[in-house]
Amino acid sequence: MRPTVAVVDDASLIRASLGLLMPDLEVVLATATVEDLLASAPTVNLVLLDLHLVNLEQQPDVRQGIAAIRALTAHGYRICVYSQEERRFVLAACIAAGASGVVSKAMPTDRAQQSFLEVAAGGTVVPQSVVGILEVLVRRDCITMLSERQRQILHGRARGLTYAQVAKQLFVSESTLRGYWQDLTRSLSESLRSLTAAEIERALGLAPGDLLEFWSQDVTDTSDWWRISPPRRSTP
Repeated sequence: MRPTVAVVDDASLIRASLGLLMPDLEVVLATATVEDLLASAPTVNLVLLDLHLVNLEQQPDVRQGIAAIRALTAHGYRICVYSQEERRFVLAACIAAGASGVVSKAMPTDRAQQSFLEVAAGGTVVPQSVVGILEVLVRRDCITMLSERQRQILHGRARGLTYAQVAKQLFVSESTLRGYWQDLTRSLSESLRSLTAAEIERALGLAPGDLLEFWSQDVTDTSDWWRISPPRRSTP
């Protein structure tokens, strides 16, 4: 049975075409706002969410970004962000806010569909740029629960090695490594959600307040957080 999906995207082309381009997904609702989705309250395996939804001047009260992720997770939805956003701290903040996956709109359609299927089935999809942040947090003991084998896997993946390359280094099968990676990314995502902005700033050597906009615990529903400048210092 195909996983059921709801799409939240203000681009009518995305709403109309995603189900046709990704036949392994059953799109049961495609809407322009989180508010419309919550009003319809569909029962779905996954919500695909664009971060930047509307013109704030026309609809200033529509939830976007982190506020949208938190609103959906509060109602029990599993979320995969589907966006053109590339800033790694913004993407990491999406995972920290409760998203189970982040997929770039620049990704080929077949790969994007496979990522959505993984998240719908209970997996976690973390972008390469965020994997790099997580590896630094582990290396600097901000995240401490990993075994030595898990650290080796994370180290390899953070450096862009394929599953096959890491599996060869560790003398395990590629299928075994993929299973390890799914468990590892799920654990890391849960750990990231428990960290504060100050803890991450200290671990990464950022100035106090550099991540406050992303990790704020009182982000408002208007949530125009992507309008701010990126962190003031270069990041690892």
